Amino acid sequence: MHAEQPAAAKAAIDFAALTALLKPRPFKTRSKSVFFRKLLEQGNAPFEVNQSAQSRERSSDDSRCKLIDVNILYGINTVTEALKGRGRNFEWVGVAKERKDIRLRRVIDECRKIGVPVRVLSRMELDEIAGNAAHQGLVAATSAKQYSDLDDIVASRRGEHSLIVVLDGVEDPHNLGAILRTADAAGADGVVIPQRRSAAVTGAVAKVSAGASEHLPVAKVTNISRALEDLKEKDLWIVGLDERGEQTYDAVDYKMHCAIVLGAEGKGLHDLVRKHCDFLVSIPMLGKVPSLNVSVAAGVVLYEVVRQRRLGASK
Repeated sequence: MHAEQPAAAKAAIDFAALTALLKPRPFKTRSKSVFFRKLLEQGNAPFEVNQSAQSRERSSDDSRCKLIDVNILYGINTVTEALKGRGRNFEWVGVAKERKDIRLRRVIDECRKIGVPVRVLSRMELDEIAGNAAHQGLVAATSAKQYSDLDDIVASRRGEHSLIVVLDGVEDPHNLGAILRTADAAGADGVVIPQRRSAAVTGAVAKVSAGASEHLPVAKVTNISRALEDLKEKDLWIVGLDERGEQTYDAVDYKMHCAIVLGAEGKGLHDLVRKHCDFLVSIPMLGKVPSLNVSVAAGVVLYEVVRQRRLGASK
């Protein structure tokens, strides 16, 4: 039996895990582990971190470390919307000491109002934490995105008719972020993504979505085909966008409860997913390339849904 370890040992930070999580690409500046060790020495260690998606306790012969899942958000819109959305726990917010404009002041005021610690950091430190220079002088250490249940998304309909976006393996974070932004703007009730072979709602996705990810419910499911069958049982019609679809996207009457299914980049819908669609539609392509980027295609179809429903409501 080993003796009880002192509190300092229990609170130790796994710096290797910290570096692996927060260092998406090599840096020419000092390493993140060095940077966070400095914060620790100053009594300002921002969080304990784990590479895995779930919190856990890790035991060893000499110490026990309790590690928690942490996301880094960056950018004015992203952090602002995350604060508004109240869907994450904030460990702290870091602001650039060189920036003193009104937008940053509003973020600081909101943090103080809800009790989120604010730390003033240099741009080099912010670059290291964000993993790039696109942070606009603002980063935040938060809990991970809380995913929703598919049944809850269906139940929380925003308009007269349901509108759910289902993504069949969109792996590019920029495409996922752009789709989330468009889906929110078009009034969608939520987005469904698979647990495997799909981008997750990371800080990069949140940045591209301009913070829409912090308001729009996202459900993770183990099987897209089974999820489509569940939606059918809840009276939703399934409209799959596929370049092989014989019907054009604007020929469908979207004044009904429906889900729009979009396939992966360069692959389209999986065959089994196609078989679960009630409609297969395509976007006419008049040029030389055979298809649009998936996020652009999502915007085209979703705003056709918006157009039809607004037109029907005005009659």
